Amino acid sequence: MTPSGPTSQSFISQRLKLNYVDWGNHEAPPLVLVHGGRDHARSWDWTAEELAKDYHVVAMDHRGHGDSDWVSDGNYTSNDMVYDLAQLVHQLGRGPVTIVSHSMGGNVALRYTGMFPDMVTKLVAIEGLGPSPSWKEEQRKTPYPERMREWIEKKRKAAGRTPRKYESIEAAFARMIEENSYLTKEQARHLTIHGVNRNEDGTYSWKFDPHLNVWQVEDVADEFMEAIWGAITCPTLLLYGEKSWASNPEKDGRLEHFNTASVIEFENAGHWLHHDQFDRFMSVLRDFL
Repeated sequence: MTPSGPTSQSFISQRLKLNYVDWGNHEAPPLVLVHGGRDHARSWDWTAEELAKDYHVVAMDHRGHGDSDWVSDGNYTSNDMVYDLAQLVHQLGRGPVTIVSHSMGGNVALRYTGMFPDMVTKLVAIEGLGPSPSWKEEQRKTPYPERMREWIEKKRKAAGRTPRKYESIEAAFARMIEENSYLTKEQARHLTIHGVNRNEDGTYSWKFDPHLNVWQVEDVADEFMEAIWGAITCPTLLLYGEKSWASNPEKDGRLEHFNTASVIEFENAGHWLHHDQFDRFMSVLRDFL
Protein backbone atom coordinates (compact mmCIF):
# COMPACT_ATOMS: atom_id res chain seq x y z
CA MET A 1 0.00 0.00 0.00
CA THR A 2 1.39 3.44 -0.94
CA PRO A 3 1.73 5.75 2.08
CA SER A 4 -0.03 9.11 2.10
CA GLY A 5 3.28 10.87 2.59
CA PRO A 6 6.86 10.33 3.70
CA THR A 7 8.33 10.12 7.17
CA SER A 8 11.29 12.32 8.10
CA GLN A 9 14.48 10.50 9.10
CA SER A 10 18.08 11.52 9.80
CA PHE A 11 21.62 10.20 9.64
CA ILE A 12 25.06 11.49 10.61
CA SER A 13 27.73 12.41 8.06
CA GLN A 14 30.98 14.19 8.99
CA ARG A 15 29.37 15.26 12.28
CA LEU A 16 26.40 16.82 10.48
CA LYS A 17 22.84 15.69 11.09
CA LEU A 18 21.32 15.25 7.64
CA ASN A 19 17.67 14.74 6.82
CA TYR A 20 15.97 12.41 4.38
CA VAL A 21 12.37 11.46 3.76
CA ASP A 22 11.30 7.83 3.50
CA TRP A 23 8.26 6.81 1.47
CA GLY A 24 8.02 3.32 2.98
CA ASN A 25 7.57 -0.01 1.13
CA HIS A 26 10.82 -1.25 2.66
CA GLU A 27 10.64 -4.70 1.05
CA ALA A 28 10.82 -3.21 -2.46
CA PRO A 29 14.07 -2.39 -4.32
CA PRO A 30 15.71 0.81 -2.97
CA LEU A 31 15.61 4.01 -5.02
CA VAL A 32 17.32 7.23 -3.93
CA LEU A 33 16.24 10.70 -5.14
CA VAL A 34 18.96 13.37 -5.03
CA HIS A 35 17.93 17.03 -5.44
CA GLY A 36 19.85 19.96 -6.94
CA GLY A 37 21.35 23.13 -5.51
CA ARG A 38 19.20 25.43 -3.34
CA ASP A 39 16.43 22.85 -3.56
CA HIS A 40 15.13 20.25 -1.10
CA ALA A 41 14.01 16.63 -0.82
CA ARG A 42 10.30 17.45 -1.05
CA SER A 43 10.74 18.76 -4.59
CA TRP A 44 10.67 15.06 -5.57
CA ASP A 45 7.24 14.41 -4.02
CA TRP A 46 5.41 13.97 -7.33
CA THR A 47 8.05 11.54 -8.59
CA ALA A 48 8.16 9.68 -5.28
CA GLU A 49 4.39 9.23 -5.18
CA GLU A 50 4.49 7.63 -8.63
CA LEU A 51 7.34 5.26 -7.75
CA ALA A 52 6.50 4.35 -4.14
CA LYS A 53 4.33 1.39 -5.14
CA ASP A 54 7.25 -0.35 -6.83
CA TYR A 55 10.29 0.94 -4.92
CA HIS A 56 11.48 1.79 -1.44
CA VAL A 57 11.92 5.51 -2.20
CA VAL A 58 14.06 7.83 -0.09
CA ALA A 59 14.91 11.46 -0.88
CA MET A 60 17.80 13.19 0.87
CA ASP A 61 18.34 16.82 1.87
CA HIS A 62 21.93 17.76 1.01
CA ARG A 63 24.00 19.46 3.70
CA GLY A 64 23.00 23.12 3.84
CA HIS A 65 19.61 22.37 2.27
CA GLY A 66 16.11 21.57 3.45
CA ASP A 67 16.07 20.21 7.00
CA SER A 68 19.74 19.17 7.03
CA ASP A 69 22.44 20.98 9.02
CA TRP A 70 24.47 23.84 7.55
CA VAL A 71 28.27 23.49 7.63
CA SER A 72 29.91 25.72 10.23
CA ASP A 73 32.45 27.34 7.88
CA GLY A 74 30.10 27.90 4.93
CA ASN A 75 32.27 25.89 2.52
CA TYR A 76 30.46 23.31 0.42
CA THR A 77 32.18 20.91 -1.96
CA SER A 78 30.79 18.28 -4.29
CA ASN A 79 33.06 15.60 -2.86
CA ASP A 80 31.75 16.19 0.68
CA MET A 81 28.27 15.70 -0.74
CA VAL A 82 29.42 12.46 -2.39
CA TYR A 83 30.48 11.30 1.07
CA ASP A 84 27.00 12.20 2.37
CA LEU A 85 25.33 10.13 -0.35
CA ALA A 86 27.69 7.24 0.36
CA GLN A 87 26.79 7.50 4.06
CA LEU A 88 23.07 7.49 3.32
CA VAL A 89 23.30 4.36 1.19
CA HIS A 90 25.60 2.71 3.74
CA GLN A 91 23.31 3.49 6.66
CA LEU A 92 20.22 2.35 4.79
CA GLY A 93 21.89 -1.04 4.69
CA ARG A 94 20.41 -1.66 1.26
CA GLY A 95 22.15 -1.99 -2.04
CA PRO A 96 22.74 -1.78 -4.82
CA VAL A 97 20.37 1.14 -5.31
CA THR A 98 18.76 2.97 -8.21
CA ILE A 99 19.44 6.73 -8.25
CA VAL A 100 17.43 9.55 -9.85
CA SER A 101 19.11 12.93 -9.51
CA HIS A 102 19.00 16.56 -10.64
CA SER A 103 21.62 19.24 -11.35
CA MET A 104 24.11 19.51 -8.45
CA GLY A 105 22.63 16.26 -7.13
CA GLY A 106 23.23 14.68 -10.53
CA ASN A 107 26.87 15.73 -10.33
CA VAL A 108 27.09 14.11 -6.91
CA ALA A 109 25.30 10.94 -8.05
CA LEU A 110 27.54 10.56 -11.11
CA ARG A 111 30.66 10.80 -8.91
CA TYR A 112 29.28 8.31 -6.40
CA THR A 113 28.38 5.85 -9.16
CA GLY A 114 31.84 6.10 -10.72
CA MET A 115 33.47 5.53 -7.33
CA PHE A 116 31.13 2.69 -6.31
CA PRO A 117 29.93 1.15 -9.59
CA ASP A 118 28.75 -2.05 -7.90
CA MET A 119 26.41 -0.07 -5.63
CA VAL A 120 24.20 1.41 -8.38
CA THR A 121 21.95 -0.63 -10.68
CA LYS A 122 20.64 2.27 -12.78
CA LEU A 123 21.30 6.01 -12.77
CA VAL A 124 19.29 8.97 -14.05
CA ALA A 125 20.98 12.39 -13.97
CA ILE A 126 18.97 15.43 -15.02
CA GLU A 127 21.45 18.09 -16.23
CA GLY A 128 24.07 16.77 -13.82
CA LEU A 129 27.38 17.14 -15.65
CA GLY A 130 28.07 20.64 -14.40
CA PRO A 131 29.40 23.60 -16.44
CA SER A 132 29.97 23.09 -20.16
CA PRO A 133 33.47 22.82 -21.63
CA SER A 134 33.03 26.19 -23.37
CA TRP A 135 31.99 27.89 -20.09
CA LYS A 136 35.03 26.48 -18.31
CA GLU A 137 37.31 27.61 -21.11
CA GLU A 138 35.89 31.13 -20.89
CA GLN A 139 36.36 31.24 -17.11
CA ARG A 140 39.98 30.19 -17.38
CA LYS A 141 40.75 33.23 -19.48
CA THR A 142 40.68 35.16 -16.20
CA PRO A 143 43.92 34.57 -14.26
CA TYR A 144 43.57 32.24 -11.30
CA PRO A 145 44.78 34.80 -8.70
CA GLU A 146 42.09 37.21 -9.87
CA ARG A 147 39.39 34.57 -9.65
CA MET A 148 40.53 33.69 -6.12
CA ARG A 149 40.39 37.36 -5.08
CA GLU A 150 36.82 37.55 -6.41
CA TRP A 151 35.96 34.38 -4.49
CA ILE A 152 37.31 35.82 -1.24
CA GLU A 153 35.29 39.00 -1.73
CA LYS A 154 32.11 37.00 -2.45
CA LYS A 155 32.67 34.83 0.63
CA ARG A 156 33.20 37.90 2.78
CA LYS A 157 29.92 39.37 1.55
CA ALA A 158 28.13 36.06 2.09
CA ALA A 159 29.43 35.95 5.67
CA GLY A 160 27.81 39.30 6.38
CA ARG A 161 24.54 38.51 4.67
CA THR A 162 21.49 37.32 6.57
CA PRO A 163 18.94 35.10 4.82
CA ARG A 164 16.43 37.15 2.87
CA LYS A 165 13.13 37.58 4.68
CA TYR A 166 9.69 37.54 3.05
CA GLU A 167 6.78 39.20 4.82
CA SER A 168 4.42 36.40 3.82
CA ILE A 169 4.52 32.97 2.28
CA GLU A 170 2.73 34.53 -0.71
CA ALA A 171 5.77 36.76 -1.28
CA ALA A 172 8.07 33.74 -1.23
CA PHE A 173 5.66 31.94 -3.56
CA ALA A 174 5.86 34.87 -6.01
CA ARG A 175 9.67 34.62 -5.95
CA MET A 176 9.42 30.90 -6.75
CA ILE A 177 7.22 31.63 -9.78
CA GLU A 178 9.65 34.32 -10.90
CA GLU A 179 12.55 31.86 -10.71
CA ASN A 180 10.87 29.24 -12.92
CA SER A 181 7.99 30.37 -15.10
CA TYR A 182 7.35 26.78 -16.28
CA LEU A 183 6.03 25.81 -12.84
CA THR A 184 2.30 25.53 -12.30
CA LYS A 185 0.93 27.44 -9.32
CA GLU A 186 0.33 24.14 -7.54
CA GLN A 187 3.95 23.07 -8.05
CA ALA A 188 5.34 26.43 -6.98
CA ARG A 189 3.22 26.55 -3.84
CA HIS A 190 4.28 23.03 -2.82
CA LEU A 191 7.97 23.83 -3.40
CA THR A 192 7.62 27.05 -1.43
CA ILE A 193 5.80 25.52 1.55
CA HIS A 194 8.48 22.86 1.97
CA GLY A 195 11.34 25.21 1.06
CA VAL A 196 10.94 27.89 3.74
CA ASN A 197 11.21 28.23 7.50
CA ARG A 198 9.17 30.71 9.49
CA ASN A 199 11.31 33.11 11.50
CA GLU A 200 10.60 34.24 15.05
CA ASP A 201 9.35 37.62 13.80
CA GLY A 202 6.76 35.92 11.57
CA THR A 203 8.63 36.38 8.29
CA TYR A 204 9.77 33.52 6.04
CA SER A 205 13.23 32.61 4.74
CA TRP A 206 14.49 29.91 2.38
CA LYS A 207 15.96 26.92 4.16
CA PHE A 208 19.19 26.73 2.17
CA ASP A 209 22.44 28.28 3.44
CA PRO A 210 23.21 31.60 1.66
CA HIS A 211 26.84 30.45 1.35
CA LEU A 212 25.63 27.99 -1.30
CA ASN A 213 25.58 30.95 -3.69
CA VAL A 214 29.41 30.97 -3.61
CA TRP A 215 31.17 27.82 -4.84
CA GLN A 216 34.85 26.97 -4.95
CA VAL A 217 36.83 28.52 -7.81
CA GLU A 218 38.13 25.15 -9.04
CA ASP A 219 36.67 21.65 -8.81
CA VAL A 220 38.55 18.43 -9.54
CA ALA A 221 40.45 18.42 -12.83
CA ASP A 222 38.57 17.51 -16.01
CA GLU A 223 40.69 14.38 -16.47
CA PHE A 224 39.55 13.09 -13.07
CA MET A 225 35.88 13.76 -13.82
CA GLU A 226 36.23 12.00 -17.16
CA ALA A 227 37.78 9.02 -15.36
CA ILE A 228 34.83 8.95 -12.96
CA TRP A 229 32.32 9.01 -15.83
CA GLY A 230 34.24 6.26 -17.59
CA ALA A 231 34.15 4.07 -14.47
CA ILE A 232 30.33 3.98 -14.41
CA THR A 233 29.13 0.52 -15.44
CA CYS A 234 25.36 0.66 -14.91
CA PRO A 235 22.83 1.86 -17.51
CA THR A 236 22.83 5.66 -17.28
CA LEU A 237 20.31 8.15 -18.62
CA LEU A 238 21.26 11.82 -19.02
CA LEU A 239 18.26 14.14 -19.44
CA TYR A 240 18.41 17.71 -20.75
CA GLY A 241 15.88 20.50 -21.31
CA GLU A 242 15.87 22.12 -24.73
CA LYS A 243 15.41 25.59 -23.23
CA SER A 244 17.85 25.16 -20.34
CA TRP A 245 21.14 27.00 -19.86
CA ALA A 246 22.85 23.61 -19.45
CA SER A 247 24.92 22.21 -22.31
CA ASN A 248 23.80 18.91 -23.86
CA PRO A 249 26.71 16.41 -23.51
CA GLU A 250 25.77 14.69 -26.76
CA LYS A 251 26.48 17.99 -28.53
CA ASP A 252 29.49 19.25 -26.55
CA GLY A 253 31.50 16.00 -26.60
CA ARG A 254 31.26 14.93 -22.97
CA LEU A 255 29.13 11.88 -23.75
CA GLU A 256 32.16 10.18 -25.33
CA HIS A 257 33.64 9.72 -21.85
CA PHE A 258 30.74 7.43 -20.84
CA ASN A 259 30.47 3.75 -21.68
CA THR A 260 26.84 3.08 -20.78
CA ALA A 261 25.05 6.44 -21.08
CA SER A 262 22.44 7.83 -23.45
CA VAL A 263 20.93 11.32 -23.72
CA ILE A 264 17.33 12.43 -24.16
CA GLU A 265 16.45 16.09 -24.70
CA PHE A 266 13.04 17.42 -23.65
CA GLU A 267 11.37 20.05 -25.83
CA ASN A 268 9.70 23.02 -24.11
CA ALA A 269 11.53 22.34 -20.87
CA GLY A 270 14.18 24.17 -18.88
CA HIS A 271 16.60 23.13 -16.17
CA TRP A 272 13.85 21.59 -13.99
CA LEU A 273 12.50 19.40 -16.78
CA HIS A 274 11.10 16.90 -14.27
CA HIS A 275 8.71 19.66 -13.20
CA ASP A 276 8.28 21.33 -16.59
CA GLN A 277 7.35 18.11 -18.44
CA PHE A 278 6.37 15.84 -15.58
CA ASP A 279 4.19 13.38 -17.52
CA ARG A 280 6.80 12.85 -20.20
CA PHE A 281 9.53 12.64 -17.59
CA MET A 282 7.69 9.89 -15.71
CA SER A 283 7.04 8.00 -18.95
CA VAL A 284 10.73 8.14 -19.90
CA LEU A 285 11.78 7.27 -16.35
CA ARG A 286 9.48 4.25 -16.11
CA ASP A 287 10.62 2.95 -19.50
CA PHE A 288 14.25 3.25 -18.38
CA LEU A 289 13.71 1.66 -14.98
